[in-house]
Amino acid sequence: MRCVVTEGLLEKQVRHFEEELVALQGRLLEMGGLAEERVRAAVEGLVSRDPALIERALGGDEPINELHIEVDNRCFRLLALYQPMATDLRAIVAAVKINTDLERVGDLAVNIAEAATRYITHAPVKKLIDIPQMGAIAQSMLRDALDAFVRRDTALAHQVLNEDDQLDALKTKIFRELLTFMIEDPTTVEPALDLVLISRHLERIGDHATNIAEDVIFMVSALDVRHHASEPGGG
Repeated sequence: MRCVVTEGLLEKQVRHFEEELVALQGRLLEMGGLAEERVRAAVEGLVSRDPALIERALGGDEPINELHIEVDNRCFRLLALYQPMATDLRAIVAAVKINTDLERVGDLAVNIAEAATRYITHAPVKKLIDIPQMGAIAQSMLRDALDAFVRRDTALAHQVLNEDDQLDALKTKIFRELLTFMIEDPTTVEPALDLVLISRHLERIGDHATNIAEDVIFMVSALDVRHHASEPGGG
């Protein structure tokens, strides 16, 4: 009888843990959606020179910060109550790290919006093509990284890692092009520097998406692929 009761309690505990883990993933997805929306609003506001869109990005940081605290508390509670091991432990550790990455993406969206606010007070330096492309890639990487986390999909996580080079190349291209504008016309220096800053912020968002993808691979495979190592012991 005692064995049956013990098994029943264990099954209930496992079920509660799984429910809590699903809820945790849901809150991370919500946080990721908010962060992505802030990035989209900041970039679209920059391109369309729309102060209302930019203001949406500037004013949207608080819900992300609140979720940041909530997710951390959920993770610590799961660790304390259930003392998970193996893949479950790695999933919670990954959630803690992903939570920090998403909060920083929210901060970077605010940074983009602040630079956009300054930029639209000047005449346009050039038609914006590469920066919106960077924004689209960064948002796509973020979505795919979070999908990979929920689905435990290492193939999708590796795809995110491979997309990071596109952002780096675009950032370099933007800097070189804007440097030419600044040399030819000193009046463009201030707004051009804001565009350079925005490209750097977008590249950093891609880095955070890459961090999430690396955490997914470690969570599922116990394989550390930081610095884009493809094999154990790789460079």
